[in-house]
Amino acid sequence: MDAAIQSAEVKVSLLAITPDAQKLIEEAGRTCYLSFEKIGADSAEDFITRLIKMGHDSPLEHSCATFRIENCSRAMTHQLVRHRLMSVSQQSQRYVDEKNFSFVIPSGLPAEDAVEFAADMETIRQMYVKWRSKGLKREDARFVLPNACTSEIVVTANFREWRHIIQLRISPKAQWEIRAVCRQILSILKHHAPACFADIQLE
Repeated sequence: MDAAIQSAEVKVSLLAITPDAQKLIEEAGRTCYLSFEKIGADSAEDFITRLIKMGHDSPLEHSCATFRIENCSRAMTHQLVRHRLMSVSQQSQRYVDEKNFSFVIPSGLPAEDAVEFAADMETIRQMYVKWRSKGLKREDARFVLPNACTSEIVVTANFREWRHIIQLRISPKAQWEIRAVCRQILSILKHHAPACFADIQLE
């Protein structure tokens, strides 16, 4: 059997985003003021910027984005799924065989301890294999798996919720892995819907 292996760097991919997201937000927002006559070719960005400055950000809920996050730890996904207003589909340890699981090495681990950490992951892998060989189902054998075990997750949220998640999770006080993921998400969203995320700055 192959040994447990260190994962590649976390990867964030945009799977879907509301077409003409900013135009949709402007259409929704202008409904509140019946100011449709002010809609122009380039009016959405200024209008959204004003909405955000006023704290009138509910129109941003009409646009959504879906991301796939790969090579992340279960420790990270446990944090992400605590956010309520989103849809989640995650790799299942009940149905996916984890005998060759890959893992994330914590950023705070000294380089000289990486080999020892990997050896501990191999010990855990052998424990998992042992209990599977004894007939334990995957859903029960997974109880010995570590938070370092990699996972894959697809997450959909509206722009207002993405703003909330990103603002919390890019803080220097946030855990390093979720901070790195949310920095990638922010970069992608700024590219596709700049007015909706331009005010959020990396610290």
